[in-house]
Amino acid sequence: MTESDNSGNSDSGRESTPVDISRRRLLGTVGAAGATGLVIGAAGGVGISSVVSGDDTTGASGAGGPQALTSVGATEVMFHGKHQAGITEPLQSRGHLIAFDLAPGAGRKEAMALLRRWSATAKVLMAGKAPAEDTGIALDAGPSSLTITFGFGRTFFDRTGLASRRPGQLDPLPAFSSDALDPRRSEGDLWVQIGADDALVAFHALRAVQKDAGDAARVRWQMNGFNRSAGATAKPMTARNLMGQVDGTGNPKPTEPDFDRRIFVPAGATGAQEWMAGGSYAVVRRIRMLLDDWEKLPLDRQEKVIGRRKSDGAPLSGGSETTELDLNKFGTDGKAVIPDNAHSRISAPKQNGGAAMLRRPFSFHDGIGPDGTPDAGLLFVCWQADPLRGFVPVQRKLDRGDALSAFIRHESSGLFAVPGGPAEGEYVGQRLLEA
Repeated sequence: MTESDNSGNSDSGRESTPVDISRRRLLGTVGAAGATGLVIGAAGGVGISSVVSGDDTTGASGAGGPQALTSVGATEVMFHGKHQAGITEPLQSRGHLIAFDLAPGAGRKEAMALLRRWSATAKVLMAGKAPAEDTGIALDAGPSSLTITFGFGRTFFDRTGLASRRPGQLDPLPAFSSDALDPRRSEGDLWVQIGADDALVAFHALRAVQKDAGDAARVRWQMNGFNRSAGATAKPMTARNLMGQVDGTGNPKPTEPDFDRRIFVPAGATGAQEWMAGGSYAVVRRIRMLLDDWEKLPLDRQEKVIGRRKSDGAPLSGGSETTELDLNKFGTDGKAVIPDNAHSRISAPKQNGGAAMLRRPFSFHDGIGPDGTPDAGLLFVCWQADPLRGFVPVQRKLDRGDALSAFIRHESSGLFAVPGGPAEGEYVGQRLLEA
């Protein structure tokens, strides 16, 4: 669980450096203007108080002085907690995924020191402060919902002498027929997910994590993503992907009684899973969307591929976005209204023995190829207590007959164990590395 600092200032009892003041100086204005604070709970919902004063919308100092941060910049997510940040929080508008391999000769000792550095940096940055010897990239910005999440790949355990504590849930994922995986952009010893509602804040964190790696670890691959900006729609709405589809409607909800059981490793875990209590397993896939082919389809064909209306995400069987799929409804032609190979039908939990995962993706666009096609799609990230009961059975079924498969290509893949959130005074992974 994560929550915000309702005081609007997490610097109490700490002597501020000039950098701290510059990075956070506007947060106090929010409190002075009467902001009620922001709360991010286990449900991942955000209560927002937006404060904008004066007419100077550029943020430059004028007769009225500096302007208050909007609620987008002021939102803070706590580093310490039962679960790591970046799992149940709302989607951020900017994201970076980066995998590292431990350097040759580096082992458990170097990994411990690295996780200490990364944890200390993440705590400072997520509070909207600047670390020592800061680059100045994000000066004057608030925390902007920054989350930094850390995970371990299968090979990490061999390289740190901890193979006996590697959970079976990290066994390699099976091969799928739609895979065209590039091993250079797959897997890795360590994985870091960065998300924020400001691009400079997100890049600032990415740069800090990379610098902290020092000689202990080397970048294996790195990917950049984005979502619709906070406040871009008149009301909160489910995100859309680059195909224009409402994406994420079927996610399990934290209000559901079995949410924790599906998404997080239980506190009573034993054996190789003990250090993972409160943690989750992340499956990461770079999924290229063949947008030129997709956009040639007429609207009704696109909707039948997905099984939902493009306009509002409602199922073709009727209702609103949140209406349950009626998989037994037939049209006047005697055919199922939601086709047998529709993506929403095949991936529905009740079609997969209740298998569920929490999808928290970013879109990506890495330019236009020589043939004029966009290198764009989805950085798919899903969370579950056990990928063998979450991602794998659903993907196997999709692999056998999903109509969407003709328009996507899985180009990279990774599976990472993401331990529970650190308690005060702990660093991420300490219960594994110091056991």
